[in-house]
Amino acid sequence: MQIADFTLERYFAQWEFQVRHLLCASDLEPYSMRELLDLAEPPTRGLWDNLRLGYTESLGHPLLRAEIAGLYATVSPEEVITFVGAEEGIFLAMHALLAAGDHAVVMWPAYQSLYEVARSIGASVSLVPLDPESWQFDPDAVLAAVRANTRVIVINFPHSPTGALASREAVEYLATHAEQRGIALFSDEVYRGLEFDEALRLPAGVDIGRKTLSLGVLSKTFALAGLRVGWIATHDSLLRERLARLKDYTTICGSAPSEILAIAALRARERVVARSRDIIGRNLPVLDRFFEQHHRQFTWVRPRAGSVAFPRLNSEEPGAIDRFCADLVEREGVLLLPGSRFEHTGNHFRIGYGRSDMPLALERLEHFVRGRQ
Repeated sequence: MQIADFTLERYFAQWEFQVRHLLCASDLEPYSMRELLDLAEPPTRGLWDNLRLGYTESLGHPLLRAEIAGLYATVSPEEVITFVGAEEGIFLAMHALLAAGDHAVVMWPAYQSLYEVARSIGASVSLVPLDPESWQFDPDAVLAAVRANTRVIVINFPHSPTGALASREAVEYLATHAEQRGIALFSDEVYRGLEFDEALRLPAGVDIGRKTLSLGVLSKTFALAGLRVGWIATHDSLLRERLARLKDYTTICGSAPSEILAIAALRARERVVARSRDIIGRNLPVLDRFFEQHHRQFTWVRPRAGSVAFPRLNSEEPGAIDRFCADLVEREGVLLLPGSRFEHTGNHFRIGYGRSDMPLALERLEHFVRGRQ
């Protein structure tokens, strides 16, 4: 397989565990093992205490698949396949849906694997940008990019890295038109549940289309990136069969300890998600004040969901944000993610507000910004 370097992940490989503050983290403050086990009710704790470290079921532990199915309105446990993180799900879904000569439409900016895996297969990709002034989503622009050989449309809401949300009407309109044309709709929903206004939460893709795939993971909303548990839910039985056969060539099955811990987290989902929402609720106003105070240096489009945003450094100089981020990490030990790592040229950067140390990291950014004035 020939595939381009994953520039975002190479950036994190260099810096993530070397800096004092990760101000661009996409996940939430991680649970400790003790905290998570304290959430486990006696039946789940019994699963943990009696766990045998053998191979697990390839599609996922039946109890885990049942808990995941409970996140959706129309999904049965048999319609869920688990993966090692969301990344495996993305990789295998693109291989199941695409072949050389096919075409994919991907909303952008986007996590690189959502389009780079398609390119590595030999498919062509059309990137359809959100409006950079508001991060507004236009489903007609996505449909205008469709070709006769389009096999999949990729959307992501709540959106990373901008924190944007589409309207229910826009997503349902897109899903209807995709299904009418026989095109799979791949819906990346890893931040679902972190909408600031719960009334704006979109229905899961799998709940609005027969050919739609919903991608989920425990890394973001559930603050358990270290478990490496992701999944795809879809009503398309033929696609599920292709995914299962492809998984035989990657991980085969998941980690037994991770599956039981995932069951514990999902059974305590209300408390787990409430914790995540509380962290975001405390941190986001701090970011609002920072960007209000520094409106000359930065443009801030307030996110509507998730744990990341994509503000802009107000400079017309190409590559200014890369130099800004490099100087920041050198002088203050604080890491931001330049938009160039999303192939974006607008001097934007990803900032994360799901970690407990965000206010302290922002103080160091404040010190750096004032030193530049």
